[in-house]
Amino acid sequence: MKEKKFKLKEEELKKLVDKFAGCIVTDKITVEGLKVGFMYREQPDEDIEKDSGWRFFSGTETQDYVDDYDNSQIYSLNTIANYDPAIVPYLNYRIGTELERVEGSDKFQKLEE
Repeated sequence: MKEKKFKLKEEELKKLVDKFAGCIVTDKITVEGLKVGFMYREQPDEDIEKDSGWRFFSGTETQDYVDDYDNSQIYSLNTIANYDPAIVPYLNYRIGTELERVEGSDKFQKLEE
């Protein structure tokens, strides 16, 4: 696994989310510092302790990038909320929710099938 240089240092993180829960996030957000562009919530993975089911992407990832497990990692929801606080109002949405950022804003809209 490659060494990662994160955009935020641990001491910079504030408590923005009360509930401790995990999520999967790509390095486009945590290393490159891009905002969340797409997020979805799936059935939590039993192999991830306290998994929320949330998955976060910048929206710029290619399929090859996503398929390389070195390009994503498990984080607490609070950590990712520090990278992009715009996600916080949506974290209680149900499993099956898919959201896309409204371009140029801090709002997300549901994607319909």
